[in-house]
Amino acid sequence: MAHQETLQAEKREVQGTTASKRLRRSGIVPAVIYGSNQREYMIQLNSKNFFDVAKKQGSQNFIVNLEIEGAQEKTKLAIVQDIQRDPLSGSLIHIDFRAVNENDTIHATVPIKLTGEAAGVKAGGLLEQVLREVEVFCRPADLPEAITNEVDDLEIGDSLKVSGLALPEGVSIKMDGEVIVGLVVQTRAAASAGGTGAAEGEAAEGEAAAEGAEESAD
Repeated sequence: MAHQETLQAEKREVQGTTASKRLRRSGIVPAVIYGSNQREYMIQLNSKNFFDVAKKQGSQNFIVNLEIEGAQEKTKLAIVQDIQRDPLSGSLIHIDFRAVNENDTIHATVPIKLTGEAAGVKAGGLLEQVLREVEVFCRPADLPEAITNEVDDLEIGDSLKVSGLALPEGVSIKMDGEVIVGLVVQTRAAASAGGTGAAEGEAAEGEAAAEGAEESAD
């Protein structure tokens, strides 16, 4: 399951475009926290500290413990709901946090990681991963960093569907189970090699038959 990081934050009293720009220039990113039967309110936190935590996560949606200076509730369990970045520089513009309770059912998008080497790949095929992330439903403590699935048994022509994913305990998926996650396809090189081999075999059999006929004639 995903490790829950702790982030230091402060309740934000100022708002507006000018104030937000001033915060960003000083290395602070404006944010908002909402949900869990509470009124929405504004916070701010250190951009670098958030980046350091975010880069260790497999998904943009991850759980954090917010320690908020100046707030009535000093500690908030929250999920990172949305991260807004500058499209050119990649710098943080704004973060949305959704407060959650330990027993809440949350939803988050997590990556799918296929591990191992498919039998079909060993035979010359190619593993194509079609679906790379999936929305999961679980309690905050059960949120996985990723859905990991072995593909060793997949032969050429086989596929792994959503219904075949190995889900951690307490985690569910509502996506159609027939959606394909990955499949092993035959490459042109492998097909050509197979075709050449068959042709060579047929040619050899023809030559042997011809030689046998000549010996019988003699």
